[in-house]
Amino acid sequence: MPVSATAAHRAGRDTTLGLPDDIGHDIATGTADNAGAAPAGAPGAHTVDGERGEAWPTSPFACVDAAFTALTSEPHPLRIDLSHLDPDLGLPTVPINIADLRSWLAGHRRDWTALDAVWRELITRARLDGPAWVVAATALALPALVRCAADLVVGGWHGDPHDVDAEVLTGFLTALRDHVDTAKPAPYAGLRRAAQRAGHALVAQQRGVVLVDDIDAVPAGPRTPHRPWGHPDLLVRRAVELGLLDACDEQAYIDTRLGRRAIEPIATRLGVTVDALRMRLRRVDERLARALADGILTGTASPQARQALTRQAGHRRATRTAAARPSLPPMRPAAA
Repeated sequence: MPVSATAAHRAGRDTTLGLPDDIGHDIATGTADNAGAAPAGAPGAHTVDGERGEAWPTSPFACVDAAFTALTSEPHPLRIDLSHLDPDLGLPTVPINIADLRSWLAGHRRDWTALDAVWRELITRARLDGPAWVVAATALALPALVRCAADLVVGGWHGDPHDVDAEVLTGFLTALRDHVDTAKPAPYAGLRRAAQRAGHALVAQQRGVVLVDDIDAVPAGPRTPHRPWGHPDLLVRRAVELGLLDACDEQAYIDTRLGRRAIEPIATRLGVTVDALRMRLRRVDERLARALADGILTGTASPQARQALTRQAGHRRATRTAAARPSLPPMRPAAA
């Protein structure tokens, strides 16, 4: 069972927790050889479930590991099927227990293309298929998260190490839910960076260090108020009014571009593929960029410009409607 940063800190163990020196290994696979568990009598190691009388760990990381053990235990362990992915990647061709996937990842630590494919699948399942896959993905990343939290605690944290554990875990889960783009390379590295940033921000806050913009580059004194179009939400609303952004895409654009939400659940809700929604939003980006450059979005649009935008919006609606219609079967020639 992986030992938490808290247990290692309190028990005076090596803060590397027995993880390999090769950080690229745990970034790519989320697996590593761990040191032994904390002593049974370690303070705060477990609490007791009042209803079932079962011991339950109080460390955030130990909770993840306990949930993962339950998910991967017989008689109904959580399994994953990777056979639909590229066969040239050498991935398992039959459904396997998630616990066995952890071993597979450890044995293919340098196969970056395959590892990226596996983590894209895990992230997608965590976003679309429920909490069990959130636990699975988090547990596969646990060794890297434990090491990250331990380094932050040893580096100058003076509070409860559990707080750092929780913040690192929160950063990872937030990125897992929304912020990592599965279309980009190395999605797991992005998850780990998000976890590290969250933990580092907590440690910096305790030190009294507040990161601010470069105030020396901003002249002091009164300033002329800006027009309200500078607010992103108002710009999006004006883009809809001008026909730059279709009303049916407004919420999806706000969620992905402003809210930085994951695109997969949004595409599922809209009934389109992820690639189709990405292309649609990318075209919106291009239209908004041109409108900003021309001053249409932040200034006053002429009647001619409004008419042109209305025509373009009508063309997009017609094209989308035509594409949504079911195609008719070809006509058969009448029998002679």
